[in-house]
Amino acid sequence: MSIHMNGLREGHSVENVAYIRQMLGELRQVAFGEGADMLCYLIEMAYVEAGDIQSGRRPCSSVQRNGNKPAGMAV
Repeated sequence: MSIHMNGLREGHSVENVAYIRQMLGELRQVAFGEGADMLCYLIEMAYVEAGDIQSGRRPCSSVQRNGNKPAGMAV
């Protein structure tokens, strides 16, 4: 498995970050329509982070780590 200069693995990871960024943009519009200012802010920060990863300004932290795993979320 090779790594791109921006830290993303080839294939699905690049596409996944693009998809996540697109979905965040749509979620921000929904949150804005609901007047959820703090939620808009947090979604916007994630949107900017995804854009930075896409452009290579920030490495993707998708390297497997033993600690600090994301909490399980009931969806």
